[in-house]
Amino acid sequence: MTAPVLLALDAMSGDHGHRVVVEAALQALDDHPNLRLILVGDEDQLARELAQHKRGKDPRISIRHATQVVAMDELPSKALRGKKDSSMRVAINLVKSGEANAAVSAGNTGALMAIAKFVLKTLPGIDRPAIISPMPTVTGATHVLDLGANASCSAEQLFQFAVMGSALVTALHGVERPKVALLNIGEEEIKGNETIKQAATLIAASKLNYGGFIEGDGIFLHPVDVVVCDGFVGNVALKAGEGVAKLVTHFMREEFTRDWLTKAIALVARSVLRQLARRMDPRRYNGASLVGLTGTVIKSHGGADALAFANAIEVAMRAVENKVPDRISNLLAESLSAQPTSTSAAV
Repeated sequence: MTAPVLLALDAMSGDHGHRVVVEAALQALDDHPNLRLILVGDEDQLARELAQHKRGKDPRISIRHATQVVAMDELPSKALRGKKDSSMRVAINLVKSGEANAAVSAGNTGALMAIAKFVLKTLPGIDRPAIISPMPTVTGATHVLDLGANASCSAEQLFQFAVMGSALVTALHGVERPKVALLNIGEEEIKGNETIKQAATLIAASKLNYGGFIEGDGIFLHPVDVVVCDGFVGNVALKAGEGVAKLVTHFMREEFTRDWLTKAIALVARSVLRQLARRMDPRRYNGASLVGLTGTVIKSHGGADALAFANAIEVAMRAVENKVPDRISNLLAESLSAQPTSTSAAV
């Protein structure tokens, strides 16, 4: 029998707070018999919410009381120093102590990264953690990192991101040699700044399956498994992609409600439109991994509803079951073994 997966959920953070987290938690428990959950936050509020769902005595749920909440606009430094009993901090502490296998939070991204790095520390050979999440493509999905944790990066750090992304895709999706690409302003070798060019040299010299440079449209159109960039570029690409999806949806809604004829066409095409909406639904891709840490931490979108947060819980489960931190450490050692000694020392 497979060992249970025990997750700590930051139940108080995010735009919608504990109600969404509790609903998502119960949905995840119904879908995954092997799951156990610790809800971290205000004990009274969480107990009342569980009672309203008639799940107050569910043996697979426990509550860990926390007296503070990190605000969505709070400075990470303030949250790190001044809120040691926040639901976010307590959830990550449970991972550190081994009481939970992973933590999931919809809270302040900067604070979550700062607290997770301080409490859990980075893996040997990793300078900075990165945020990675899938993005939809014409062939399914590709994983992009960094999505906002590191606004600027060295070539060695971009190489580390490539290693972490490859290990995660192999662990979660069974792809033996994920194809890695560097996001650049052109596909030609002469394009890009010196940092990108140096990163390309490092990745190409490793045992990773390097596919070269791709441009912004290639994230969605090219058959690659991992796209590497710094956090500034990655976050802009992510938000631009989300904006385009909303724009397309808006335009389609306008056109299909323009007059009686287009409304009739919409009725005929309803099943196709429903399927299109499902494929473009960002809730299906919710759950970004903070890779590079000694433990597993998953970031949910702050505005996530129950369906989206439940998806983040599932991402955490798969990361735990497939031992992502261990895989990253192993792949980093293998990749460095193929590089010159000077490169290994730099990383």
